[in-house]
Amino acid sequence: MTSVSVPQSTELMTGADVLVKSLVDHDVRVLFAYPGGCSMPMHQSLTRYADRIRTILPRHEQGGTFAAQGYARSTGRPGVVMATSGPGATNLVTGIADAKLDSIPLIAITGQVPTPVIGSDAFQETPIVEICRGITKHHYLVTDVNDIARVMKEAFHIATTGRPGPVLIDMPKDVQLAQCRPNWSEPMNLPGYRVITRRAQPEQIRQVAAAIKLAKRPLVYAGGGIIASGASDSLREFVRRTGIPVTMTVMGLGAFPNEDPLSLDMLGMHGSVYANWAVRDCDLLIAIGVRFDDRVTGKLAEFAKHAKIVHIDIDPSELNKNKAAHIPICSDVKFALDELNKIVEAPEDISAWVKQTHQWKRERPFRYDDRFEGILQQHAIAELSRLSSERETYITVGVGQHQMWAAQFFKFREPRTWMSSSGLGTMGFGLPAAMGVQAAHPNALVVDIDGDGSFQMNIQELATLHCEKLPVKVLLLNNQHLGMVVQWEDRFHAGNRAHTYLGPIDHAEACGKGDSIYATQRYPDFVAIAKGYGCAAASVSRKSDLVGALEEMINYPGPFVLDVEVPYQEHVLPMIPSGRTVDDMILE
Repeated sequence: MTSVSVPQSTELMTGADVLVKSLVDHDVRVLFAYPGGCSMPMHQSLTRYADRIRTILPRHEQGGTFAAQGYARSTGRPGVVMATSGPGATNLVTGIADAKLDSIPLIAITGQVPTPVIGSDAFQETPIVEICRGITKHHYLVTDVNDIARVMKEAFHIATTGRPGPVLIDMPKDVQLAQCRPNWSEPMNLPGYRVITRRAQPEQIRQVAAAIKLAKRPLVYAGGGIIASGASDSLREFVRRTGIPVTMTVMGLGAFPNEDPLSLDMLGMHGSVYANWAVRDCDLLIAIGVRFDDRVTGKLAEFAKHAKIVHIDIDPSELNKNKAAHIPICSDVKFALDELNKIVEAPEDISAWVKQTHQWKRERPFRYDDRFEGILQQHAIAELSRLSSERETYITVGVGQHQMWAAQFFKFREPRTWMSSSGLGTMGFGLPAAMGVQAAHPNALVVDIDGDGSFQMNIQELATLHCEKLPVKVLLLNNQHLGMVVQWEDRFHAGNRAHTYLGPIDHAEACGKGDSIYATQRYPDFVAIAKGYGCAAASVSRKSDLVGALEEMINYPGPFVLDVEVPYQEHVLPMIPSGRTVDDMILE
């Protein structure tokens, strides 16, 4: 698209032009935006800046929010999404809530009905600011065109400072059309928001170093805060200096390389046996950039009950919220780790402890039945990890069994290469998130490891991949069921199927009886659907064909869906039942 005349910053500008020029000034390079009646002025302005901002049209506003998240999660830069008023705005709500829980910097811009009719139930009017009040870090309803430049400056500042999060900007149509001479240098007006440079105090650092020196069974519990603060290298240096084993949350995967001998991989409900046992038996737990989520801790009173706990986090509200810490430190975790690395000494003797964790790791690895004649989900993921190990690779996932298997069996080496809806657990996240990652990293291999339930929730974004030439790959682990719910039905409800079969209803009874390891009828035809959207696709069911199919998918120059036939009876193990302890862990 050829850009038309761009207004100069000293001329009269419309509110829409001020907003888009502000995006340019904040170095926004990609925007995910779906137009409508009340956002049309902003879209018209975007055409005047087409050489500065790539506007990608998702096929659903929710897809736009997840794509913006994929962009943000993989780059560390704020993602930006735009929608019109009413249903367009409400379609952003799930993605905004998702960003809030996972601390993702997101700018959500919505059109709104003109100010004179706000509150009158005008066509396509919803009070989106009120709807999103509890799921945003901050929010604006802009009623004066002269405020736009300042509001945009504030929005980016709030979204990216402290603990990152989403900011909503609601733009009435008449404000978009009004004109002003913007005051680009107007200072921010945030009397209730003070960004305090939260840094661990020297005495706190010395306390942690002393605790480490005396520990016999120390363990690092690393979370997404390490990735958000850019502290992965600092963590690796800390481990090199101390020799302390590391376990990671789902959000923390990639902060420390899975293949390092001191990695205990993921902890929690579906974490490794060895990580959970290490938490149970450690005498010092160094929790960095985590929030002691219930899927990690299980029964709180029993979690690390023999350990002295150090908790470092940038958000003071997280300290002592779920689990009391003996040494709570409110600090940017990179600063704290860097300061700690200046003085920390290795514990006096943890060789027996490290040897014990290595023994647990050998005896209780993540495993699956490699004698199974068909394709198991774990095997498909492990093979993808092996085949992509020499490439710049980013993985996104939906939510469910495939998400946990990806966390278990894909070997992550670098931060920001794993995109998972972790706090909210939003099905439909994987495909649009991959779209955003691919837009940010056009030359990388981006794979959405998905389940057929999650995939269908935003399957329309295949059209975006084709039209925008985004070569995302989809490894579709198709078991015809809502697999994680099926697993809970099997474990806690005597296998009673309660609306978890995704095929034709007349085949549901046969599937529920376990007559076959597969669903009795494959439905829908994902290969035909993908091809209908302009993507390449193939299916595979034989184990001997899997590697060839994966290589075809990886090497194809455009978007590709590989439909992998897998059984629905397979369970994600280990599993600690909700609210229980490590001693209640299900292993088989």
